[in-house]
Parts: sequence; C-alpha cells; structure tokens
Amino acid sequence: MNAYQRVMGLLDGKEIDRLPVAPILMAFAAHYYGKTYRDYYLDYRVLVESYLRSWRDFDFDMVMVISDPFRETEGFGTQFEYPEEGVPVMREHLLKKLEEMVNLKEPDPRTARRMRDRLQAIEYFRREIGSEVPIVGWVEGPFAEAADLRGVQELMLDLMDAPEMVKELLEITLRAGLNFAREQVRAGADLIGIGDAAASLVSPLMYEEVVLPYEQRLIEGIHAAGAKVKLHICGNTTNLLPFMAQTGADIIDLDWMVDLKLAREHFGDKICICGNVDPVAVLLQGRPEEIRRAAYQCIQDAGHPFILSPGCEVPAATPPENLLALCRVPKEITREQIIAS
Repeated sequence: MNAYQRVMGLLDGKEIDRLPVAPILMAFAAHYYGKTYRDYYLDYRVLVESYLRSWRDFDFDMVMVISDPFRETEGFGTQFEYPEEGVPVMREHLLKKLEEMVNLKEPDPRTARRMRDRLQAIEYFRREIGSEVPIVGWVEGPFAEAADLRGVQELMLDLMDAPEMVKELLEITLRAGLNFAREQVRAGADLIGIGDAAASLVSPLMYEEVVLPYEQRLIEGIHAAGAKVKLHICGNTTNLLPFMAQTGADIIDLDWMVDLKLAREHFGDKICICGNVDPVAVLLQGRPEEIRRAAYQCIQDAGHPFILSPGCEVPAATPPENLLALCRVPKEITREQIIAS
C-alpha cells in the first residue's frame, strides 16, 4: 500500500496497513536541502525538490505546497519584502479602511505571480510522484485572508463596529480562496489545506456566527471540485471544537495544546484528527525516545481515524534524527493496535 492509498483509504473508511504520518515542512525542508527559506517560498522548483528530498529520507505520507500565508494577499496587490530567513514582510495592509474593499480586484491564480508559482509546484509534484503520494494544495481561510488584507487588530474592531461590512469582505475572500483552490485541484492537488489561523482569536460565538459559515461554504466548494479538505487552525482551539466539527473538513489539524480525547468526543468517528506532538518542547528540544512516547500518547488519545503529525510546522532547527523518530512510529505499530485504539 503506497502513501496515496493509505491516506485516501483512511479518509474513505477503508482498512489500511498502518497509520499515516504527515508533518508540515517549510523552512525545515528548505534548510535540509541546503536552500534558504526565501528560496523555498519564491521558487516552486526549490519547494518541490526540498519537500521530495525530505519525503525520500523521512518516508512520510503527504507532500504539501504550504509555504507562507500571503500568496493570495500578494495577488490582491499587497506589497511585500522577502527576507532570506523569515516569512514575507508586508509593507502595509492593503485595506487601510474597510470601505476600500470595493476597490479590491480579485486575483487570477493563473497570472498572479506567487499564486501561479503554487500551481506550478503542484504540477511539478504530480510529474515527479504520480499517484504515489497525496499532494496537498493550500489556501488561506476566508477569515484569515480578511485579516491579512485588513490587519488582525483592525478586523477585530471591525467585527464590533461594522459586522455586516466584514461579512462583505468575507464574501470576497471566500470567492478568491475557492477560485484558487479549484485551480489547484485542476493542477493535480488531491487535498486542499485551509489555513485559518486568525479564527483562533475569536470567541466561540463569533466563530459560529462569522467564521464557520464561510469555512463551510469553502469546504463545500472544494469537495465539489473533487478534493478532500484539511483544516488547519493554529493555536488553542479547544473552545472551538464543537463548531470545527461542523465545518465538513475531512481532516482537522489540532495544535499541541488541544486535548485529543476531548476532540474525539466532539468529532466522532467520521472526522480524521491530525496532530499533535508539541513541535517545540518535544520535536525540536526532545530526544528521540521522548518523541516516540509523545507520538504513542497522541495515537492512544486520538483514536481512529488519525494521522500523526506535530501540532504545527516542524521548526527549522529540528534535528533530523528527531523528525525521523516521529516518522518511524507508525511503522512500529501493528494493524491490530490501530484497530484497538
């Protein structure tokens, strides 16, 4: 059973040979390949070749085109600087006033420079690996993209002062995200990851009323385009779990501070949990044996269906032997142990 069969089988409720493992790599993959992080997010060839080098050496079960949160934001017209080691730095938020959203021109993923670069990365992955490993595309969630365009603090104030106008902005970011996702599916993505980090900053009530409906519509649209969906909200989302369960996502990533047993109570047995070894205290700073223990605990707590992963991105300075220890854990577990969990 190859990685594609393993992951898709898990999501379709079929019997699989072992648990998948799917770390999110960005700067780690770049450095492991001898490139800068800037090389990684500006050149699809570096991204793909870096990820493939790590995939071959660590034997995990997904490859991804995630690199930074700002591809759509740049496509809308925001200006950035590109440090050698660090995410792109925004010169200023595009929307200085919420009313300026009427002037937004929605980006075309086929012509906007870094959005097109992501499509090229997916095509390159497909040429290199065929259907051996699932390819995960990536878009910003509607709320996160609104925060990227407006600024997090400004958007939070807008929610209090002009909630209906915020919803108008979310309609724009939803359309842009769905259009980008559809183009990635056409390019060859099997799954689409949705990063909605800013959603972790709102109350459960605000999430239910403002964030959830747009995530649901985005996920419905991606499913209609023919791809599975992986929802990734960084941070402590414990209070949001009942509503995240309603998004329709096939996979929900959970950061290290979320109790996986509690998550399973909310998610039932239809949603695949992905997580949630502590990426810093355990993966970066721990020893291989500590990493194995933490991974086994995650497997036990999460139940089934489950994909093993750090709670968030693998830190750039993670010792390779630590990532290898994590990726080896599923291969040490029998099918009977998976069923028992």
